[in-house]
Amino acid sequence: MIGIFRTNISSVHDKNSVISAISKNFSVQACSVDIEDCDRVLRVDAPENLEEQVIIEFVTRLGFSCHILD
Repeated sequence: MIGIFRTNISSVHDKNSVISAISKNFSVQACSVDIEDCDRVLRVDAPENLEEQVIIEFVTRLGFSCHILD
């Protein structure tokens, strides 16, 4: 699964916290947040059995908005 999400993550501190939390809680090959992009794009590269909705709910519990980027 390669998930591409629109978020409201805007600071380097928040970006690092979210990436760290995702990496610790899920088996991901790569995770990044582009805070320079207008959609604050979160990209998660993970095994196929990880569903996008799980990432959305996890990031939301961290206090950020997270939606699949169309």
